[in-house]
Amino acid sequence: MTSHTLCPIFPCIFFVLLSFWWEITSAQTHENFLQCLSFHSSNTSSISKLVHTPNDPSYLSRLNYSIQNPRFSSPFMPKPFVIVTPFHAYHVQAAVNCSKKLGLQLRVRSGGHDYEGLSYLSEFPFVVIDLINLRSINVDVKNSTAWIEAGATIGEVYYRIAEKSPNLGFPAGICPTVGAGGHFSGGGYGTMLRKYGLAADNIIDAVLVDVEGKILDRQSMGEDLFWAIRGGGGASYGVVLSWKIRLVPVPSTVTVFTVDRNLTQNATDLVHRWQYIADKFHEDLFVRLVLQAVSVERKKTIQVSFNSLFLGDADRLIPLMQKSFPQLGLVRENCLEMSWIESVLYFNGFPSGQSLEVLLDRVPQNRLSFKAKSDFVKEPIPENGLEGIWKRLYEEEVGRAILIMSPYGGKMSEISESESPFPHRAGNICLIQYLIYWEEEGNVTESQKHINWIRRLYTDMTPYVSKNPRAAYLNYRDLDIGTNNNKGTTSYARASIWGTKYFKNNFNRLVHVKTMVDPTNFFKNQQSIPPFSSAWKKGGHK
Repeated sequence: MTSHTLCPIFPCIFFVLLSFWWEITSAQTHENFLQCLSFHSSNTSSISKLVHTPNDPSYLSRLNYSIQNPRFSSPFMPKPFVIVTPFHAYHVQAAVNCSKKLGLQLRVRSGGHDYEGLSYLSEFPFVVIDLINLRSINVDVKNSTAWIEAGATIGEVYYRIAEKSPNLGFPAGICPTVGAGGHFSGGGYGTMLRKYGLAADNIIDAVLVDVEGKILDRQSMGEDLFWAIRGGGGASYGVVLSWKIRLVPVPSTVTVFTVDRNLTQNATDLVHRWQYIADKFHEDLFVRLVLQAVSVERKKTIQVSFNSLFLGDADRLIPLMQKSFPQLGLVRENCLEMSWIESVLYFNGFPSGQSLEVLLDRVPQNRLSFKAKSDFVKEPIPENGLEGIWKRLYEEEVGRAILIMSPYGGKMSEISESESPFPHRAGNICLIQYLIYWEEEGNVTESQKHINWIRRLYTDMTPYVSKNPRAAYLNYRDLDIGTNNNKGTTSYARASIWGTKYFKNNFNRLVHVKTMVDPTNFFKNQQSIPPFSSAWKKGGHK
């Protein structure tokens, strides 16, 4: 072997010593964490079943099981010192106390759908509390309520509600594998938002472990904190263990339809017209748009899918559509009548007759890498703006690009911007979600190409969406719009760059609540609410 293939002796020795030191430090941290958990737990015999270190054969499979975006599961991504899978509330209390004592950051994961991986990634040594074992659901049909543990998926929630009553439902999201813990705390919307608002609008109690390891319910946490976790992101304030939700009535029969139109079928005109009427439809009617490039007879075109849920039968729906949106040409043959719980399967693309038990699956059928962004539309996008979107969609060759436009109005316009941290209410025509999916090949350059594409589209959309601030939806987490300074103290000014986009004027109140309940900023990540204690020193907030 020639000499130039060998590293100089000092760097080699240094690297070996550094690796040795890291292994010793990691082992000591694991041991210290286990000892601390045992000290804080009433039942020490169960500790070994809920703590998983990198030395465990099952460690990586446990970590990756709930990572829904393969972008964040590569070997090069930071891994937690310990994964804790609690079975009881006191396990969570112990994990909070021990993470704080040992100077470890904490990440809390319910379903693993966090769009930027913040529920299982950190730049600093960290612990993941995975709530997969805390997923009980207790439905009270008589009082139309349910207690949902944070580790349950919304598919499990829907299944358990339907199991008890065909005429009760809940207005949460479409994707069944999303965890209730993060979904509810970020707002949570779905096909019934125009009738009943968000998931967060229908939460009536919660149980949370705070920074001191105390278990608090609505009464003991107080209305300020209860307000903050219903749309402001629970991870900034503690570990939400469970939610009490108000169930909503649904009819025995609902109607769904999906009508596809491409550019040769006046798709541009239809999308343009939809923007003037979608937020003014009857509140029982939800018609969203799914936009994507497709091939028709070997020619590429843009397809627009008008995808709808109506809380009633087809005989009532058809006259409403003929009056409000005759241009679409909806006919009886386009409509399918079914139960509300069957409509949940329909919106997920499951075939007719699929067993409802598919809602109990915690892992999506396909896991593709993706990047997402969001916008709110207050004025109809002109036709030349729509044509600019079509042009961008034609560009994306390798990935799978989708735009989803979900209408507002109805109940969403009746709720005050300050009722919860989620401020995007009256005045919004729709919410746009931009998505680009691709097969993860481990090629950073290839991934960056798709990410750059969606960023260009987002830039193109600047003239047509909300301004001052350009608003975004917290559950479509996007670190492009700003991040905290995780290596030091985050200033109010820096945090408000992204904070006002998610929360508008509610950001200030969220900071005040944070200052009251977590002044040392233990619960933090790249887009967590900072306390004023740090903001005043660095940001010059007045």
